[in-house]
Amino acid sequence: MPLFRIRNGNQMIGEGAVAAGCRFFAGYPITPASGIYKFMIDELPKRGDVAISSPDEISALAYCVGASQRGFKAMTATSGPGFSLMVETLQYAVMTETPLVIALVQRLGPSTGGATQGGQGDVLFVGNSIAGGYAIPVYSPSTPVEAYELTIHAFNVAERLRTPVILLTDKEVAMTSENVDYSALPSVITVERKEFNRTDGETFRTYSLAERNDVPDFAPIGGTEKVTVTGSAHDMAGRLQKNSPETVEVLRHLQEKVSSRSHEITTLEIDSPAKPETIVFSYGISARTAREAVANLRMKGERVAFCNLKTLFPIPENEITDAAGKAKRIVVVEENMTGLYRSQIARLFPSKEITGVNGVGRMITPAEIEKAISSRN
Repeated sequence: MPLFRIRNGNQMIGEGAVAAGCRFFAGYPITPASGIYKFMIDELPKRGDVAISSPDEISALAYCVGASQRGFKAMTATSGPGFSLMVETLQYAVMTETPLVIALVQRLGPSTGGATQGGQGDVLFVGNSIAGGYAIPVYSPSTPVEAYELTIHAFNVAERLRTPVILLTDKEVAMTSENVDYSALPSVITVERKEFNRTDGETFRTYSLAERNDVPDFAPIGGTEKVTVTGSAHDMAGRLQKNSPETVEVLRHLQEKVSSRSHEITTLEIDSPAKPETIVFSYGISARTAREAVANLRMKGERVAFCNLKTLFPIPENEITDAAGKAKRIVVVEENMTGLYRSQIARLFPSKEITGVNGVGRMITPAEIEKAISSRN
């Protein structure tokens, strides 16, 4: 029998985190992410786990780093202004290979922007927040069910690759309540980080690698092994080094452990008729609008494909290229001023017609998308 409950995206992110095994949350309340904060503050202590109300966003992410380095799955939640404060600690988490999840609920920006207005203006900020161009996985749900699924996926990727992962959503997905059929939710499969097991004569090194794209075995700080952690450039033992060959190898590894597995961690939704003339790419709440517009156009006989970009970074270049296939036109729908993700897709298709449907401070309507496509046919 179906079991329906009224849930919004924030609540389903919380439920997904608990299902994934999150045992530590630290956060500072900020609209429109406060629903995640409240859920975790209410829920984790019931399970004997820890949820902390932090004095600020910098502290929140620093607490998560500490909890993760002790071996616990950890998450925080914020919006654009809070994420701006977290970036330095986020980079520390990348350098120290600390798995954690940041749920970032976008609102209208920049600065403190419009706290109760939606937007999709943080996509490039999030995807390019690490100095040196290092990739961190970024996922974007368009429904509460996807929020649940992708939160679990985010934790699994974080643990498997020992990396921070960002779940990028928006105000409408986060705060719009709807019926969720719990009986139809996918089975939960969780991934745990690989822990170091000592063998005779083996010496533990915090970032030991045989190959550049390896993921080092984990040992918790305060455990039986001596763990050396630094946010500075370091060798495989964790000792501060500047530009030794081993240090450069570790730095290259930080990129390649993610980029080399891009195809394994990418998740997209592709809905395509035979020989589409046009393909529509979108993400977040705009993907729901785009999905409706594509369905309407098909009823009118238009050959239009749709791709819901659940994975934004690392940019799934091969999957996007395959999805576009031989379509003549590409339309990218997103709620920002200039077409931020469209700029990333455009370089993949120098010979195709690429246009955008954009809105600022308001949701895009299906009619706008249909008009943009029909006017070019």
